[in-house]
Amino acid sequence: MRLHKSEVKRVEELARASRFKDFSDADISAIVEAATYHTVPDGWAIIAESTPADKAYLILSGTVSIRRGGEEIAQAGAGDIVGEMALVDHKLRSATVIALTPLEVLNFTSENVEELQAKIPTFRDAITASTEERHG
Repeated sequence: MRLHKSEVKRVEELARASRFKDFSDADISAIVEAATYHTVPDGWAIIAESTPADKAYLILSGTVSIRRGGEEIAQAGAGDIVGEMALVDHKLRSATVIALTPLEVLNFTSENVEELQAKIPTFRDAITASTEERHG
């Protein structure tokens, strides 16, 4: 869903509150413009384990459960990126991600991620940091 101009500023502020807090206004605008904004109802799976990776999500608001083999292994919330590991590693999804609350997310395709990483070096750093945090 493309955002109405009046919503863009609010979403940019939500994005800024995440791991992109030190990014320039121009970088935040480029990230929001590249992504697709979605609202997701609670109970919906945004990522399914063992499926091909085609998207990553920046959670703007809400909480998700990250499950492997049906067992919760973690929760993530506003400011977290989910789905990036499989995109970066070029592997099948290692977990299912289910909305525990209604969500607002920015959805990035693999093409979006590649373009943003090439254009904004700090975006690459943010994705790498997110992946490394989860790999432990």
